[in-house]
Amino acid sequence: MTTIWHKLYSLHEDKALAQRLGESLGLEAGRLDMRHFPDGESYLRILDEVKNRNVVVLADLYQPDRRILPLLLLAETLRDLGAGEILLVAPYLPYMRQDKRFHSGEGVTSRYFAKLLSRYFSALVTVDPHLHRYHDLSEIYDIPTRAGHAAPLIAEWIAANVDKPVLIGPDSESEQWVAAVAKQAGAPFTVLSKTRRGDRDVEVSIPQIERWRDHTPVLVDDIISSGHTMLETLSHLTRLGLPDAVCLAVHGIFAESSDEKLTAIACRLVTSNAIPHPTNAIDIGGLLADSIRVLG
Repeated sequence: MTTIWHKLYSLHEDKALAQRLGESLGLEAGRLDMRHFPDGESYLRILDEVKNRNVVVLADLYQPDRRILPLLLLAETLRDLGAGEILLVAPYLPYMRQDKRFHSGEGVTSRYFAKLLSRYFSALVTVDPHLHRYHDLSEIYDIPTRAGHAAPLIAEWIAANVDKPVLIGPDSESEQWVAAVAKQAGAPFTVLSKTRRGDRDVEVSIPQIERWRDHTPVLVDDIISSGHTMLETLSHLTRLGLPDAVCLAVHGIFAESSDEKLTAIACRLVTSNAIPHPTNAIDIGGLLADSIRVLG
């Protein structure tokens, strides 16, 4: 049976995204009073009747440690007030990096975080989670999940905005994803040969890139965090004399001011609005709405 969703409560900084999602699904915008007491504790009041109403919560979980407690307080309050199903829409899903115990004494925090969200929500919708050793979110989440894929939106943007693109993927593991984007954009592609010596020490080479000297390099990835791989790649492209590049990602985290470092070496930055940032040029509102419909 398809779930009928009634209200949308947003903890996302992109108010336009919340509005588009609500309009696409015909949801009433939920009203919240959220603020902090002088001692820093959160105050939360839901200003609507939610008893027996199925609710969608849209949340920006970038920098999750400061955002997760208000989210869980909202979910618990909704449940306490008698809400029915509570769907979490988190366009960027954090805590996917630590998917194994790399060193003695570490926690597998991706599993712990999944268990936490599974206790508070009925289902989860996200976009291009950073799956590495997991093949599907169902391996760690105890609730129904749906991961939308932004590849068609990225391909559409590239085809409309880049003259003679050649796509460059970050590593061999990304080849299938980059190939799909390239096919939809009608462009050639290659992937980096990468040697990583540490979090901030990466050496890259680009196989046969000389074949596309008259093309615009488009570096595509699911996430730009520290940007070290892209920075090294851009330096390599500059030495080869290729045109200024486009750096494109679904999720722009931009740790350590990597956005400023990338644009400083003549890279045009483009991201989706999964994480609010001035580089947002690809709208995932429709993708989220479609994922909710498929999830039911």
